[in-house]
This record gives sequence, C-alpha cells and structure tokens, in this order.
Amino acid sequence: DFCLSRGLGDVYKRQVQAIAAFDVALYDIKARRAGLSLSKLLGSQRESVRCYNTSGGFLHTPLDELKRNASASLERGIGGIKLKVGQPDCALDIRRVEAMRAHLGDAAPIMVDANQQWDRPTAQRMCRVFEEFNLVWIEEPLDAYDHEGHAALAERFDTPIATGEMLTSAAEHGDLIRHRSADFLMPDAPRVGGITPFLQIAAQAELAHLSLAPHFAMELHVHLAATCANEPWVEHFDWLEPLFNERLDIADGRMLVPTRPGLGLSLSEQARRWTRESVEFGERG
Repeated sequence: DFCLSRGLGDVYKRQVQAIAAFDVALYDIKARRAGLSLSKLLGSQRESVRCYNTSGGFLHTPLDELKRNASASLERGIGGIKLKVGQPDCALDIRRVEAMRAHLGDAAPIMVDANQQWDRPTAQRMCRVFEEFNLVWIEEPLDAYDHEGHAALAERFDTPIATGEMLTSAAEHGDLIRHRSADFLMPDAPRVGGITPFLQIAAQAELAHLSLAPHFAMELHVHLAATCANEPWVEHFDWLEPLFNERLDIADGRMLVPTRPGLGLSLSEQARRWTRESVEFGERG
C-alpha cells in the first residue's frame, strides 16, 4: 500500500497513465464534437496564461550558456526563467542564481527548482539565502512527500514554496493542501489521472487560496490553466513540439490558449514515424 500510495509501483503508474490518456481523449472528443476548444468547453476565464521556460536552465548547463538561453527565451516572448539548483556544492547554486539575477535585472521573474535534493537543514539555509533574489518560487526543496517540512518552509520564508508534480492523485494533493505545504501547487494532469482529477485539485486550491503552476505537458495544461480562478503559470518545454503539426503562440510573457476544437493538436508525420512499428524478417543480403 505504501508503494502504491506514493506512485512507486510500475503497475500502478501504468494504470494511472492509461486512465489519464483515456480521460484526456474523452474530453478532447467531447470538445471537438461541440466545436469548442477544450478551455472553452471547461469554462475558460482568460485567452492567455503566464508562462516560464525550464529547458534552458539545467544543472549541466554552463553559466554563459544559461544566460544566453534565458535571454533567448525572454526575447521569444516567454515570461519567466526557471533554474535548476541542488548541486552538491551549494555555493555553486548561489553563484548561478546571483549571476542570473544580475544578468536579467531585478524585474525578471526567476524560479528555482531543487528537485528534492535538499534535507531540511540545507533547505532552510538555502531558502534563507535565496530570499534576497526576489524569486517567484523555490520548487521541491524537500522530498515530495515531506508535507511537514515544506509547510515549515512556507511558513518561515517570504519566498513562495512550490511542490506537487510528483504526486499521483487528487487525494495526495488534498493532503498537501491540508498541511499548507505550498504556495504554488504543481499538479501534472497525466500523472494524477487526467483532466477530471486535475479539475478537482484546482477546485481545492481555489478554496484554499493557493495558486497553480502545472508541471510539464504545456499543450494540455495551457487549456486547464485558462479555467483556473487564480491565474497559474504554465511551464514551457519545447521537447514535445515535434509531435504536433501545430505550435503554441507566445507573446509578451504569455502563452495564447488555442481556439481550435478540442486540444487543437494533430500528430505530425514525425510522430507517426516514431510510433510506427517496424519489423524485419530473414537476413539482410
């Protein structure tokens, strides 16, 4: 039960992924039949959402390249920049965040993501140091299921705490909310079981006066973010773009919500080549 509740069992994860795919497909079909975009079907409250880029700020990226990536993202129209932290040498994390703040200026939205790499004493020290950099949030400073530890950080520091991407259900996010463990919840719709549980999480977050910043899958989350009462941030990755014929439009720090029916996406020929099975029989001459 412990493994299942934490989403660690391979069978459990495959079941949730299958349910999520089915759930999303049904919503997509329903919206297409109604001639509405998914966001309009669900009750859109805005035509664009704030977005930030993650894919240019990984730990292995040299500082000069990290700066170039950040500048390119902002020039493209993306609204914020997220950096990965959690190096064994904390001083390196501090230097990189300090350098990025100096490079982008005081007004640029910057987030950091520790990917659960810190223990509680280290997280407290790092959150204290990062207070001076006016960050949008500090993400996953602790183990994803350390609700008490996250709650202590959220209570002690002015910089918002963000977590939730590793959780696998609306119920687990409910535990996060009850512990007041985050200022930003980061549900991943495919990971929690699809659109239906995501909407349940969004409703709980609204009642608790918390903000959302859904994890990954921007092609889906841009629609869901448009329906939230408190405006979320949507994470921009360009990794999945080759899968689709369409591209999401970005301008002035915001991602435009597609108006085409359903998700507004169609699989590219490249995606079909990647997923098409090929078999060879016999020996090559």
